[in-house]
Amino acid sequence: VDADVLAPLLAQAAAESRRSHGTRADIDVPPIVGQSKAIEEVRTFVHRAGPSKETVALYGETGTGKEVVARHLHAASPRATGPFVALNAACVQRELFESELFGHRKGAFTGATNHHLGMFGDAGGGSLFIDEVAELPLDTQGKLLRALESGAIRPVGATREVVVNVRIIAATNRDLWAEVKRGGFREDLYFR
Repeated sequence: VDADVLAPLLAQAAAESRRSHGTRADIDVPPIVGQSKAIEEVRTFVHRAGPSKETVALYGETGTGKEVVARHLHAASPRATGPFVALNAACVQRELFESELFGHRKGAFTGATNHHLGMFGDAGGGSLFIDEVAELPLDTQGKLLRALESGAIRPVGATREVVVNVRIIAATNRDLWAEVKRGGFREDLYFR
């Protein structure tokens, strides 16, 4: 191992570790490693967007570290003491999206033997990272849009909406505007 290469990387990792441990000790925030112009732009983006309350959309190829950036955004936000909940939309059965995101009430469907908070409930006061957001079915996209606009959700089988306090960080490896033009992603959600 070349010490001239390793030393700056270790120094950067230690600095990132010190910054991330100033928030929550129980959330794993791996360092953003590298010295390139592109990596510095990512760090600048996290520094600027992290403290914001706004929804964030991350784009990048599979394996480029979108979840790492999402964790840094959370750690840099006023919500850092709240939970960071990650959902990979590509891994959820289409029939279960609504229940996974918004929760359900006992008896809402066959097999619903207990109340389930869902990802929005689990992320209360923190950040909800939705990876592969382009995989969400169109009807679920509409409900996600409603949650973003109103700050409220309706769990499956519930008669009333529930107010939620969650910041959404979404990620995809697809061109969402191309998905909008194709009809696979809602234009209003894209702009939100």
